[in-house]
Amino acid sequence: MKITSVLTSLFGVFMCVNVTAQTVSDTLHLKDEITDLELALKDPAKVYRLNLSNQKISVADSVWSKFSNLEYLSLKNDHLRQVPSGLGYLKNLKILDLSGNDFEMLPSSFSRLSNLQELFVNDDKNFKLKKNINVLSSMKGLKSLHLENDNLTELPRTINRLTNLEILDLNHNHFKKVPTEIKGLKHLQYLDFQDNDFKPNIIQTPNPEFGVKINF
Repeated sequence: MKITSVLTSLFGVFMCVNVTAQTVSDTLHLKDEITDLELALKDPAKVYRLNLSNQKISVADSVWSKFSNLEYLSLKNDHLRQVPSGLGYLKNLKILDLSGNDFEMLPSSFSRLSNLQELFVNDDKNFKLKKNINVLSSMKGLKSLHLENDNLTELPRTINRLTNLEILDLNHNHFKKVPTEIKGLKHLQYLDFQDNDFKPNIIQTPNPEFGVKINF
């Protein structure tokens, strides 16, 4: 009887470990990055990472609401003249890459992206930063903003409305000095400022004015 009991217990433990391993395996599978929209739409609620870079996409705004658990989305180099307003349905989105497109404005629906933490708007030469501050400031979770190679020469004074911003990427622009407007970003910790139109004095103390780590 004792042997039977022990064997039963061991079998129960084995089954438990097996189920746990299967669950972990399933989770890892669900976290895989999907690059095909048709495939993603077969079970959109199970898609966590969607990379549609370098594709010509045409999606009705209502379709985006099906991706209820999406955390990462890339629409990089998709020649978008307008950003789909339906992206505002992505309530769990944390990272969005809109780099390399042709749009000027972000849709007002982005105010619903309360969980968005990181936004890439690199290589978007038509992007109007000043006109987009209202939308950017409405995303209260935004901590990291990438504006690399956007032909910027200055920051708008209203940049201080991005109250929770911690990381700002201004690489490959046309600033002639470190913009004093970053002083208004009370939570800014890191400014990436490589390849702009000036060379910092190498003997100066790093970042004496701003209290921010600046990468020249």
